[in-house]
Amino acid sequence: MPIIGAHVSAAGGLHNCFKNASDIGAQALQIFVSSPRAFQVKVPTEEIVSQFKQAQKETKLGPVFAHAAYLVNLASADKKTQNAGIQSLVAHLSICETLGIVGLVFHLGSIAKGGTKEEGIARTAEAMNKVLQKVPGKSFLIMENSSGGGGKLGNTPEEIGEMFRLANNSRIKVCLDTAHAFAANELGESVTDKTVDSFVSRCDTSFGWENVVCIHFNDSKVAAGTFTDRHENIGEGLIGTKGLKAIALHPKMKNLPLVMEVPGFGDDGSDMENIQRLKNICGIK
Repeated sequence: MPIIGAHVSAAGGLHNCFKNASDIGAQALQIFVSSPRAFQVKVPTEEIVSQFKQAQKETKLGPVFAHAAYLVNLASADKKTQNAGIQSLVAHLSICETLGIVGLVFHLGSIAKGGTKEEGIARTAEAMNKVLQKVPGKSFLIMENSSGGGGKLGNTPEEIGEMFRLANNSRIKVCLDTAHAFAANELGESVTDKTVDSFVSRCDTSFGWENVVCIHFNDSKVAAGTFTDRHENIGEGLIGTKGLKAIALHPKMKNLPLVMEVPGFGDDGSDMENIQRLKNICGIK
């Protein structure tokens, strides 16, 4: 079965993420290791690192993923912007390595302010390798598919595959977001077993399904083909329970962490109700 997870808060201390995940019934989790809205990174002290590792040991929760800052744009034709993104990813990935986090999920960026798609793809692939050269170790750098629009890269498996092949680095992996794929019209206007199977097959051909390490499991506030990134609670959006079930129960989802990034029924983020809905979809008691 898939591993049920959620993005949870690490406010007040990174180690608090494990209690927050446990409180809502999540096994896998994703966190921000520093502010997602700034390039500046706060490096955890030895005490914080120790608390984090001890809390994970006690709760036995995981796998753990981190999400990069939203400002990162490796595809940018502006060198200053791209370099700021590289340094941000280096700092975040270094924290992941220190904490023993599986990997850092990041958005692939946009060419809206200049250059062709091919140039943006090449810049992104080169920049990913620069990041990994600066941070030796085991933590992965994880590309996330986009919803498209605004010059965003990576809304199709084929574009992700181009970057994956150009970079040619075993520490580069993929995270697939269901809401993004739906908004980009990669799962069809109505998500069915057939459309999911087609999408999975294209991913397998483009970059190898074995390189998918995480699923961002979200419903969508917006319709297919709107190319807009708007997440909704499980079963409340336009993918719907039936569509989400087709995704979760696809054979290739076996043993993958399904990590929700939803608004929550109290607008406080991932919660117990969303976790229970996902468990019901997966047939987990």
